[in-house]
Parts: sequence; C-alpha cells; structure tokens
Amino acid sequence: MEKTTKTINPFNSKILLNYQYYNEIQVSECLNISKEIFTYWKNRTIEERVNFIKTLVFTLTKQQHLLAKKCTLEMGKPIKQSMAEVEKCGLLCQYYIDNAATFLSSKHIKTDASESFVTHEPLGVILGVMPWNFPYWQVFRFAIPAILAGNTVVVKHASNVSGCAQLIEDIFIEAGFPKGVYQNLMISSDQVESVINNPIIKAVSLTGSEKAGASVASAAAKQIKKAVLELGGSNAFIVCEDADLEKAIPIAVNARMQNTGQSCIAAKRFFVHQSLFKTFVNKFKEKVEALKMGDPMLEETEIGPLARIDLAEDVEKQVNRSVKMGAKIITGGKRKEAFYEPTILTDVTTDMPVFNEEVFGPAVPVMSFSTFEEAAALSNKTSFGLGVTIFTEDIEGIKSKIPLFEEGAVFINAMVKSDPALPFGGVKHSGYGRELAENGIKEFVNVKTIYIK
Repeated sequence: MEKTTKTINPFNSKILLNYQYYNEIQVSECLNISKEIFTYWKNRTIEERVNFIKTLVFTLTKQQHLLAKKCTLEMGKPIKQSMAEVEKCGLLCQYYIDNAATFLSSKHIKTDASESFVTHEPLGVILGVMPWNFPYWQVFRFAIPAILAGNTVVVKHASNVSGCAQLIEDIFIEAGFPKGVYQNLMISSDQVESVINNPIIKAVSLTGSEKAGASVASAAAKQIKKAVLELGGSNAFIVCEDADLEKAIPIAVNARMQNTGQSCIAAKRFFVHQSLFKTFVNKFKEKVEALKMGDPMLEETEIGPLARIDLAEDVEKQVNRSVKMGAKIITGGKRKEAFYEPTILTDVTTDMPVFNEEVFGPAVPVMSFSTFEEAAALSNKTSFGLGVTIFTEDIEGIKSKIPLFEEGAVFINAMVKSDPALPFGGVKHSGYGRELAENGIKEFVNVKTIYIK
C-alpha cells in the first residue's frame, strides 16, 4: 500500500489535498535524472546558468500571488508576509546573478610554482531537507547558490507544505530549466536516510529541528558526506540602559511576532535593563495587544494560526508549565485550535521552559538585568547560538563586547535577519556551515588546488 500525506489549512482545519509519497522506484528514477543532467549542467558556463536564474526571477514575479496564496493556505502565514517572502526569493536570485561569477572565479595564488590557482567545481546531486515555516525562502537560499555552482538538487520538503513544494519545481520548469536540475522529492521523513545513503547524493543541507539535524548529520557522516545544518535558535533581544525605546519596541514586536513567532531567528528571550524594564513592558504590551489576529488571507491580518494545531498545543504547554513554576502572563496565554494569542511573560527564571527551550510561536519571556555582562551571560545560557540583537546608543562600546556572545550573528539596533549578502548560520546546537553570501555558494563545491612547476 502506497503511503500518503495530506495538507490541511490551519485556519479552518479543512483538508486541502492528498499527496502520495514516492516509492523506491520513483525515488531512484528522480535521483538518476538528476545525476544524468548534472553532466550537462556542470559544463554550462556561469553566464549560461545565470541566464536561467534571470528567467526564474521573471517567472517568480509572474506567479507571486499563486505562490503566496498556497503558502498562506498550507501553513497560515499572513498573506502580506507570504508575498514578502516570495519577493525576498527574487532579491536573493538577483544577488547571485550579480555576484556568482566573481565568487566562483579561479583564484590565483603566488607560491614557488610557475603557476598555482584554485578552482571551484560542483560536487554533484545535493539533497535539501527543508522546513515549512518559510517554504520558499528556505529552499531558495539553499538551491539557488548550489545550482549556480553547477550542482543539481533534489528537495525533500515538509509534508504540510507539499503544494508549495510542487509549485517550486513547477516554476523551475516554467523558467526553462532542464528537467532534473531542480526536483521536488515527495518522500516521508523515514525515507530520508536511504536517500542520503544513495551514492548519487554527494552532500545534504538541512534546515529544521535539532532532532532532524542530528539524524541527518549522523546519516551523512556514516557515508562521509558533507552536511550543512541550519537548526533552531533561542535568540536574545537585549535592551541596554541607553537604548531608544521608540526605535526598539516596534522592532521587538516584529522580531518576536513575525510569521506568528515561527522562525528560528526570532527574538525569543528579552532582557531589558532594570531602569527601563517597567516602561518597556508596558509599551511592548500595548503594541502586542494591538496586533490584528485572524484570517491570514486578509491583508490586515498580522497574526495568523500556527502551522498546525499540535504546534499551538506545544506553545501552550511550554507557557503553562512556566506559569506553574511562577511565571506571570501579562497578556495573551489562550489557545483556540491552531491560534495562540501573542503572549508576554514576566517573573521568569532560567529553569522555565519559556527560557531554556525553543518556543516556536508567539510567546516571549521578558527579564531584567543590571549589568551588560549579566545580559551577555543570560544570552549565552542556552544550547543554541544563532543570533542576538542589542539595542544601545553606545555603538563603539558594544563593538568591543561582541566577542562575549556565542552566536553566529550579532545585530545592533536591528532584528536578526537573513540577508543574501551576509553569511547565515549558527554555532552550538544551532548547527554548522553557512548559507548565503560567498560562503553559501562555496559550501557545495570542490575547492580544487592546481600547482604547475
């Protein structure tokens, strides 16, 4: 009996479509197609590959509303944010259109040889294992640089966004890419290891949970295959004594509540200097309570449902367990089906779930600190290390304290975000390897040394 999955609209719990997972024969056919086209694709010039990406940007723009609507239907992202996600994919493509040739050019190095240089050659077929929270952006930031480097890719997407997954392959085909350069691999999670074990797959990139990352990394390591892992985060948002609250609070709201709090780089733990604590909490509460929750298909909606009911239940449990341990809810705290109210908690201690676990939803603890070193220690008191935001007017003073933070990124007076021009990734349990920028396009290449005497 063939295994199936279904997509469900989290706003109204209606079944959207049923999908059938590929069997072993279908998986083998997909991988063979990607392997065969790789021979052709790797021999295209970078200029030829760039031209395909230019057409993809046109197609992406043309299909923007279709893509955004599917995203909102399948995982509940407010429609304006879905539109913005598709637009960001286009910006990423343009960044690599402008820079890929330079990044991948041969690098001549002076040695005792007559000539010595380094080239960057593609590895082959790369597997991407992608999450549901940004169903287009996460895929594009993996696939575009990998494809421009001359690789072909197959993507196992999250099952609850299977429609989004198929649309991505559709737009690659519509843009004229040869069949097999990009393929949607409709498989279940328990089929991933066998795909990694297939000799056709040369490397794997995963964006997802700690558990999924450990599983994929282990399978790849057994086969001596490279893996890039973009995992969870529990980012701190630090408001220093000299911070401008008028600037900090709107960004604090967006940093926590964007995508209904379902982001690895969301600000998940707020640390506010004790002199500003009461003022910050009151103003933050006012802004959070003003957020409009409702039908994600409506333009005015800012907070939609979480992607699944069980995810909302998980947030509810983390908050309720923390309240039992002494935390105080000052706004929110109620769940209805997949909806969970934006929630702020105070009187939080470091042993509570809302502090020491990743909360993947619109709930945030706010704690006070007296010294910057105390705030840095609280920020580091987590198994994750993705990013941190610091609000201060003393830019030069903070620059000297950046080494205090065990993070992949430090953002000063701005929320942590991914930018095509900047390397993205974390340390500790947030994973390893980097996406985006020059670092990202070189993750899946053979850096080949040539020495001529």
